[in-house]
Amino acid sequence: MKVEIGNATLYLGDCAEILPTLGQFDAVVTDPPYGIGESKGRNKTRGKLAIAKDYGDDDWDNEPITKDAVDLMRNISEWQIIFGGNYFELPPTKCWLIWDKENGASDFADAEMAWTNLNKAVRLKRYMWNGMLRANKELRGDHPTQKPIGIMEWVISHLPNDVETIIDPYMGSGTTGVACMNLKKKFVGIEREKKYFDIACKRLEDAQRQEHLF
Repeated sequence: MKVEIGNATLYLGDCAEILPTLGQFDAVVTDPPYGIGESKGRNKTRGKLAIAKDYGDDDWDNEPITKDAVDLMRNISEWQIIFGGNYFELPPTKCWLIWDKENGASDFADAEMAWTNLNKAVRLKRYMWNGMLRANKELRGDHPTQKPIGIMEWVISHLPNDVETIIDPYMGSGTTGVACMNLKKKFVGIEREKKYFDIACKRLEDAQRQEHLF
């Protein structure tokens, strides 16, 4: 299934099957499964400030993505930004992008790391994402591992200026796509879970409508 929304093209299916058919891209920006069980309803036990949302009991985060999947993403793009790079087989890099969640006392990680092949120094951004406490009052709740739009815009801003087309093979609820739309980048996303694919389509449609208001 393929849906086009403005400069975004979204595919429902397995990226291992779809990605090899799409050709080359300027950059991959993605947050793939780490294999830490976040799809198994773990968020329900973590709420300290409010009752956490129940995302159901799925299997998409039972295992980290394979080395073949990592190699495929690197082969189809010049630049890569891969969250959870510390969980995967990737070469040494001089540039990690580090997101400090400012989440205080919690069993969530204090920070998340994105591996890149960028030729620049390590960069860090503090952006609160702790229960109801969120930078810029940004909403969350569509996906158990959803990244803030502000963080995805930040990581994309580190790509070279001539990058035009970005692909996210593990699109989830579409945050990378919303960030790309906000930054006037062409976006391609792939997601295998129908419920998250539908959410991504709606979020991109909403972002496109918002863009047309200005």
